[in-house]
Amino acid sequence: MAFRVRGVVQLVSVFSRPIRPSSTLSHRIKVTTFPRQCSCLIWRSFHTSSSFNSSYEDVPNSEWQKKLTPEQFYVCREKGTEEPFTGMYYSHYEEGVYKCVCCESELFSSKTKYDSHTGWPSFYAVYGSKGDDESETNVMRRSDNTYGMRRTEVFCKQCNSHLGHVFNDGPPPTGQRFCINSISLDFEAKEMSE
Repeated sequence: MAFRVRGVVQLVSVFSRPIRPSSTLSHRIKVTTFPRQCSCLIWRSFHTSSSFNSSYEDVPNSEWQKKLTPEQFYVCREKGTEEPFTGMYYSHYEEGVYKCVCCESELFSSKTKYDSHTGWPSFYAVYGSKGDDESETNVMRRSDNTYGMRRTEVFCKQCNSHLGHVFNDGPPPTGQRFCINSISLDFEAKEMSE
């Protein structure tokens, strides 16, 4: 449960210990011992609070392992790839926003999703981008030369979570294909304006 006390959000864990924004992430992660749906609601209540200034730079892998499933950890933190045509968002076309599974940052809109027939969810633009300008978005790019290939990795700007790769073989208007692992995403259904 989330309570607002003097403008500060506190959470009550199963350990009957209040969790404050000044405490370490390891204390906040303990709420994931609740069932997944409940823990997500508690985490979101805390994470979206204006009094919480998130910093994921110092989060050790041991804490991510507590928060994520083993499959999510492998893809998001160890830069793995899920099997093609198996992800829950591959054939998903509900209207809304795709978010980072690690930090809930908005990453892609259903308006830019398309079927690339590659086996992974594909988008032709990042959520919040203005033409070629992605500076105000939650997605970053970096060179990836693993496995003897030259690719461009895309990752969450807020928590450094691996999302997938971007290629220059997408549809107009951008000509880009953001090939994203479903397991690195959450989805929030909502009506999207034009």
